[in-house]
Amino acid sequence: MEQITVYFIPGMAAGPEIFKNIRLPKEYRVEVLEWLIPEKDESLKAYAKRMADRVKKPNSVLIGVSFGGVVAQEMKQFLKLRKLIIISSVKTRSELPRRMRVAGFTKAYKLIPTSVVLSAEDLTKFSVGPKSKKRLRLYQEYLNVRNKQYLDWALKRMVTWDRVSKVSGVIHIQGDEDKVFPLKYIQECDVIKGGTHIMILNRASEISRRLIRIIEE
Repeated sequence: MEQITVYFIPGMAAGPEIFKNIRLPKEYRVEVLEWLIPEKDESLKAYAKRMADRVKKPNSVLIGVSFGGVVAQEMKQFLKLRKLIIISSVKTRSELPRRMRVAGFTKAYKLIPTSVVLSAEDLTKFSVGPKSKKRLRLYQEYLNVRNKQYLDWALKRMVTWDRVSKVSGVIHIQGDEDKVFPLKYIQECDVIKGGTHIMILNRASEISRRLIRIIEE
């Protein structure tokens, strides 16, 4: 059996540790593409090309979480993939919640003080959105990319994402209790009942089973 290489991209500001509970068959080769620090004013396309250059295995699987799902979709134009899967993410600008679209249109993202919003708790509240203290604690230890240039860039690229038609072949797994990207805005996805924006951590067994099924279909 040929070895399947699976590349993961974490969510905004998150490190590879968010995938620690994902279990894939031992014959899979798993790599996490950690965030690069963007160049000043780098376009999303240029950044996606740099990320894609690190995918060395052809016919691999690319899986992105949240903002990592957005970047993964932009990477696809530079790659020949076996499967493209996004989790807790969006496929087009129309799937962004209204507050994000408004922030992009009004440039309100410029008012977010990323130089001071670097504590784990503040960053978690912004990027994850849960109100539960338990969920905040669960996720905040994994948000370890605190570089201001990266955060400024990522926030802007997320709320100003201009994709209007979905990338062909993308498979979308979404929780019906995701408060960052609410299900009511999402079209055509595989729904995890009770799944929140941090389900990659606390619903990892179910997500692992779905990933295996999708990859081997």
